[in-house]
Amino acid sequence: MKPRITVLTLGVDDLERAVRFYRDGLGFPTEGIVGTEFIHGPVAFLDLEGGLKLALFPRASIAHDAGISAEPPNGPGRTEMTIGHNVASEAEVDATMSRALEAGAVIVKPAQASFWGGYAGYFQDPDRHLWEVAWNPHWVFPG
Repeated sequence: MKPRITVLTLGVDDLERAVRFYRDGLGFPTEGIVGTEFIHGPVAFLDLEGGLKLALFPRASIAHDAGISAEPPNGPGRTEMTIGHNVASEAEVDATMSRALEAGAVIVKPAQASFWGGYAGYFQDPDRHLWEVAWNPHWVFPG
């Protein structure tokens, strides 16, 4: 696993309000809300410097996507934020998930095809921080 974070995802209560705050209030560039054709899919990606993305995703959608409960002990704190590690291929997702498991991570959602057309899985580190390892066919990241 390369020491790279590509996406920080904030769990939000009201996606439209959050987009207005970051886009209109703070001036962060975004294409707005995408993924509205999917249940639990609406999300907004904001472009940050250095290629980092800030995603705004409803907390309930984070819990659903990660396959964890939004209730304690997993949430609500465990759906406040996810750390995204995007890679160049499905095989690299699998290899990264295997390495995390060998290092002591708990796989909360094995890597699999996603509803949005990519391939992703979730693990929790020993302190239960939620990481998503993903291949997104629309984003290019070095392998």
